[in-house]
Amino acid sequence: MKHLNKLVAALVLLVGLNVQAQDSNNPWAISFGTNAVDTRVSAASKIKDQFSQYFDAKEYWNVLPSISYITVSKNVGGNFTFGVTGSINKIKRFVNTRPTTYGDYEVINPGDLSYYSADGTIKYSFMEMLGWKMIDPSAHVGGGYTSFGDASYGTFNGGFGLTVWFTEMVGFSIQSTYKNSLDKSDRVINSDVPSHMQHLIGLTFKFGGKDTDGDGVYDKDDSCPEIKGLKQFKGCPDTDGDGIIDGSDSCPEIAGLAEFQGCPDTDADGVADKDDACPDVAGLKTLGGCPDADGDGVTDKADKCPTVKGPKDNAGCPWPDTDGDSVLDKDDKCPDVKGTAANSGCPEVTETAIKTLNEYAKTILFESGKASFQKQTFAVLQSITSILKEYPTAKFSIEGHTDDSGSVAFNQTLSENRASAVKNYLVENGVAAERLTSAGYGKSRPIDKTKAGKANNRRVEVKLAN
Repeated sequence: MKHLNKLVAALVLLVGLNVQAQDSNNPWAISFGTNAVDTRVSAASKIKDQFSQYFDAKEYWNVLPSISYITVSKNVGGNFTFGVTGSINKIKRFVNTRPTTYGDYEVINPGDLSYYSADGTIKYSFMEMLGWKMIDPSAHVGGGYTSFGDASYGTFNGGFGLTVWFTEMVGFSIQSTYKNSLDKSDRVINSDVPSHMQHLIGLTFKFGGKDTDGDGVYDKDDSCPEIKGLKQFKGCPDTDGDGIIDGSDSCPEIAGLAEFQGCPDTDADGVADKDDACPDVAGLKTLGGCPDADGDGVTDKADKCPTVKGPKDNAGCPWPDTDGDSVLDKDDKCPDVKGTAANSGCPEVTETAIKTLNEYAKTILFESGKASFQKQTFAVLQSITSILKEYPTAKFSIEGHTDDSGSVAFNQTLSENRASAVKNYLVENGVAAERLTSAGYGKSRPIDKTKAGKANNRRVEVKLAN
């Protein structure tokens, strides 16, 4: 007896060291406590008499006041558990089959009658089916081998039990088993094994589960078995506590929203901070979460005119029209001079302007037979220069002509040189060279064929070029 108690104490200590990280899913369990044996149930001839005094422990039960049974069991799938129980007892109340008076039975003390049993049991738990969490009713069947003193025989067993779980791992258990003896002989002490009831009362500890990360969720139920997590997330962690497990959280260290895969949206504009170019200011999804006060499609932080609509090409500002000719500077080839849209914002050369140019050109005077200007001509050239600058995109042709004095070759060269001299002066005074061409026609294009009009043929003409 003392050795059995020591063995049980060692097993309890072992279980106690393991249950700290275990839960109700642990497949193994160990139970121990005291047992009671009642032989009256098989002494009665009627079923109602067999169980009528079921709880009369004082009269019929044999109880050993010590740890007298131990059970080791394992879950074998679903709600089924297989267990092996060993128990011992002392039989001091043996119910005889011979009644002394009607309805009473002879209870005798058989002396030093030892009781030993070893039983195998299949148990079914109803707790899950009933939806209970702490109360665990069960039914069991099995068989075993029992000794009453010198007599030993097999038994077929069946009964019911109840465990009340104090925690997920520790419970208080009671169990009643009817052991139907296969020995059909008479009830002779030390010769026969009668059918009887055995009651077990004790503690049950569950153990044997594996919890690699120590988070209280066993590996078989743990979706993240190697990372410490939370029970409500099947053992997976939620570092930022936003209700989204780290494995599904795009921002695992910052609390966020489920619609943004766990990332925050500080400005509540529907764009997660990680994708928001302006996370602290509510903006538009189409602009990466940045605002656009004037609605021109340019974000305020990139808009040089955030309160006035303008194109993106001009940094959100409207294009200017410096000369006020309704042609924007970006399209205006003459942004500082009023013009027409048809002429890309530049003024169009009028017939009046051409007439004025040629009136000036007629007064250009050269040294006789040369391409050098007479002094009084410079004022005329300045006037021509001013007019040409009013039309900065227009192109002009400078033409030189002579009278019929001298050879054709001389006059041709002289006319070319004089036209070129006018062009060079204009270029030197600010007229773009690409806008001007010069040509000489000698005496081939006279405008006055009279002797009196000979001087009219010595001339320079300015024409608008295509």
